[in-house]
Amino acid sequence: MRYLVEVPNIGEFAAPEVFAEVARRAEEARWDGLLVWDHVAGEKGLDWEIADPWILLTAAALATSQIRLGTAITPVARRRPSKLAREVTTLDRLTGGRMILGAGLGTPVAGEYGSFGDTTDTRVLAERLDESLHALDLLWSGEPVTYRGNQVTLDDVQFLPAPVQRPRVPVWVGGMWPNKAPMRRAARWDGAIPAMKDFASGRPPGGSEARELILFLRACRAENGLAHEPFDIALGGVSPAGPAGRDLAGPLADLGVTWWVERVLWGDDMGRAEPVMRRIEQGPPRV
Repeated sequence: MRYLVEVPNIGEFAAPEVFAEVARRAEEARWDGLLVWDHVAGEKGLDWEIADPWILLTAAALATSQIRLGTAITPVARRRPSKLAREVTTLDRLTGGRMILGAGLGTPVAGEYGSFGDTTDTRVLAERLDESLHALDLLWSGEPVTYRGNQVTLDDVQFLPAPVQRPRVPVWVGGMWPNKAPMRRAARWDGAIPAMKDFASGRPPGGSEARELILFLRACRAENGLAHEPFDIALGGVSPAGPAGRDLAGPLADLGVTWWVERVLWGDDMGRAEPVMRRIEQGPPRV
């Protein structure tokens, strides 16, 4: 099992210098990854201070040399695949191949899509998400590509340079479990980073809940002929330092979870950096 920290792109974390310091301390404390949310608006009425995650990740990239960096998650359906492909490629090259793209539909749909005149029809957005992920994969190949879907078109284009990581930057797909459609999508890519039913509380999933998810993902991987290919499963919660934290992470590692995700508690203080910094410095709950 490896260990990452997931933080919002809001509040004090919206300052690039603060996010860079979070990344530096996480690397120093031997965490393996740092992921950031990708909101542009969030829930109406919350009035979050929000930063662009790609600027934050650039600051983190320049402050570190080893830790994996990425998003959790990018609502790919609200992005143009061409722009997203360039951003992720540039960061993958800047980091020497340390990027992860967390991808999904994103929430809240009304705030992240409808507020800007986009459709809120989740069936349309899901189709756009799938076509956009396919387009990203094609563009990252570095080869001339043409693709025509219902939502996305690539007309004889070639994107160079290609990302450092081959065949592509790892794509981890998120979604709310037990909704099965997002995890079917995840099983076609490189990893799953689901939000479990109690994720806002910070409680890690129970053994039976995690086991059901993992068995479902493995069955979907087998159906896609990918049973023997590497695949990451990222789950976690809020852990204390020391043996109590290891007691939370250990059972998930035994079930086959490959990444522990250290989350922030949902609430009025989730934009505060100091508690996160303190927990980061205590180190990951290694088992």
